[in-house]
Amino acid sequence: MKTNVMRILDAHKISYSVFEYTNDQTLTGEDIASILKEDPNKCFKTLITIGKTKNYYAFLVPVNKELDLKKAASAVNEKNVEMIPFKDLLKVTGYIHGGCSPIGMKKDYKVTLDISAKNFEEIYLSGGHVGVQIKIKLDDLVKVINPNFFEIVK
Repeated sequence: MKTNVMRILDAHKISYSVFEYTNDQTLTGEDIASILKEDPNKCFKTLITIGKTKNYYAFLVPVNKELDLKKAASAVNEKNVEMIPFKDLLKVTGYIHGGCSPIGMKKDYKVTLDISAKNFEEIYLSGGHVGVQIKIKLDDLVKVINPNFFEIVK
């Protein structure tokens, strides 16, 4: 199955690997890293926040870490940011919970990637559909989403 994420990467002539798994809706990011037999520090989840200015932001953090909202706000020059409600995720990003990717969201929101990503040549992230992960070279991901790098985990 081709997802929007894959179509965008194909259009940019960026190579990536696809990993599909059966999702029973109870899997955590760490469970998925385990299924992939990968270091959870290399597997990133996409978290969407809203700032005091009502702007939306995407943050990518390792699946075994938690987003620090104070650091996140500082990274995007906001007084504060908060997680958006799950019910708003589809409306804001075009993705559902568990399938949210920083590639191909409805709008080009500012993306901040935890600085720890720079420890890896390749990272894993959602392929834009529940049960689909992609592995991509960090340099290639940067070309597509142009993220900021900042320490944003607790």
